[in-house]
Amino acid sequence: MAKGRSPFADRLGEPIASPLVGLSDDPTRVESMGAEEFDGEGLACRPNVLMTDGVLHQFLHDSTSARRVGVESTASAVRSVRGLPSPGPQLLVMAAGSIPPAELLGGIELGVAVESFSGLHSGVNPVSGDFSVGANGLMIRDGELAEPVQELTLASTLQRLLMDVSAVGDDFEWLPSGPGGASMRIDGVAVSGA
Repeated sequence: MAKGRSPFADRLGEPIASPLVGLSDDPTRVESMGAEEFDGEGLACRPNVLMTDGVLHQFLHDSTSARRVGVESTASAVRSVRGLPSPGPQLLVMAAGSIPPAELLGGIELGVAVESFSGLHSGVNPVSGDFSVGANGLMIRDGELAEPVQELTLASTLQRLLMDVSAVGDDFEWLPSGPGGASMRIDGVAVSGA
């Protein structure tokens, strides 16, 4: 973002997703296994609202990146075992919707209920937003879950994926790795290998 190479670098205050999408980074949520009191630089963690109603509100910063762009740190320094702290999400929390998961399937003649991804570390281009990743899940036929499918390839752009969210479920849950989210229906994603 600081180098202007993110597809969202100059989009603060603009809609970058469907109005149904809300996202925050909130390591203070003690009900999650990923909750933290301090970031990788020792600053007290706090909630950071990234997006509400699809509008981008802020970016995450550690002390170094904040100084570089002239803003305050969001206490978002994350550490790895090999390097210095860098800015990143600590505990992403997606806002739940109001639609029961069974209703998300309604009206889908042919689709895929994705249960897991593979290749996220190499299949997403952070500069252009293009992605092509592997996925496993269940086929959706006439609004009902059907047979399992493996080794699918999903392709689109992050920008289009965010804008094409057409429904969000009320089934919020915390993942074992920390983040929390709900089911979503996304239209227009290219699928191959089924």
